[in-house]
Amino acid sequence: MRRTGPREKIGILGGTFDPVHVGHLMDASAALHQLGLDRMLVVPARDPWQKQGTVIAPAEVRFEMVAAALDGAAGLEASRIELDRDGPTYTIETVEALAAPDRDIVLVMGSDVAATLDSWHRVDELRDLVTLAIVDRDGDALSDPDGWRVVRVAVPRIELSSTDLRRRVAAGEPIDFLVPMPAVRVLRSYGLYANS
Repeated sequence: MRRTGPREKIGILGGTFDPVHVGHLMDASAALHQLGLDRMLVVPARDPWQKQGTVIAPAEVRFEMVAAALDGAAGLEASRIELDRDGPTYTIETVEALAAPDRDIVLVMGSDVAATLDSWHRVDELRDLVTLAIVDRDGDALSDPDGWRVVRVAVPRIELSSTDLRRRVAAGEPIDFLVPMPAVRVLRSYGLYANS
């Protein structure tokens, strides 16, 4: 279902994507279709201030993996908006850069991330600018954060994390199909995570 009125609906799924995996892509695709978004931007963070010291792959390589993973996926776009901005990566600045009078912005995240919103930079301003789309995995919904416009996106539960994928690579275990194969090829070409 696509928009019928003049307002554009853009989704943002941000993260470190270190590496991107099929769970990320399931969330982005489900939000795109269930919420009738015009575009879903998958936005690798250049310098995620809440994860300083834990990100392994350089931002440009993480972007390259996301772009490879999304190649040919209608409506899903890898976005450089946070890579091309200096300083720590704050979601509010990304939203402000995308804001327009004829545009609605939907911020997509898992319930685990939604539970940490109070710690985010300029969270009160962010709350006024976006609709929060919380990904529910087979009914694990937590209560809605207070004061936010909230919609829900249903996806099947999949037990997968970037941390575990990095461990698998370091241990010489396969990650094929857990990470989209074009992204696996990028990951291997840089020798990522082998010594994590």
